[in-house]
Amino acid sequence: MPKVALFNQTGSQVGEIELNDSVFGIEPNNHVMFEAVVMQRASLRQGTHKTKIRSEVAGGGRKPWKQKGTGRARQGSIRSPQWRGGGTVFGPVPRSYSYKLPKKVRRLAIKSALSSKVQSENIFVLESLAFEAPKTKEFKNVLSGLSVNTKALIVTAGLEENVALSARNIPGVTVVTADGINVLDVLNHDKLIMTKAAVEKVEEVLA
Repeated sequence: MPKVALFNQTGSQVGEIELNDSVFGIEPNNHVMFEAVVMQRASLRQGTHKTKIRSEVAGGGRKPWKQKGTGRARQGSIRSPQWRGGGTVFGPVPRSYSYKLPKKVRRLAIKSALSSKVQSENIFVLESLAFEAPKTKEFKNVLSGLSVNTKALIVTAGLEENVALSARNIPGVTVVTADGINVLDVLNHDKLIMTKAAVEKVEEVLA
């Protein structure tokens, strides 16, 4: 089982913690992680694009000229696609881009993402993380104690409102609960900081 250092809130090492081998110690599957990121990014698309087809543009109710005898090409409406101001053929319409991967694939992807952080030694486990009141300065002290000055994902076991409020003004720092941990967030941040309780909760679900 992989072992990582256990830190307190001030950044001092207080021991070690053994991580579950089936969650944090597998060989990362890069293709599955790629598929999971593509799925998440597709689900984030709004899909509100829209163009008007010939039945939706204004005007064009009357035939512009008679069918025969003018020497010009026959036309049925000035709102046909070939006319300026006409409708668009096969243009985009509002749609949802979201789709789902099989459950086993999603689980393998998040395990691979977590294991990759362990292998690259970019994971920190805290004994606990809590503040009496929202204080950005105190949260910066926590990051400073861990020597983290890059993008960081903070994972707590449950909703810690004071932690979330303390971190929201720090660029590159994101706070999620153990239930909301996902591949895109893990890979999009350089460092992964988890509380001991969050690690136990993630292992309980994924092991």
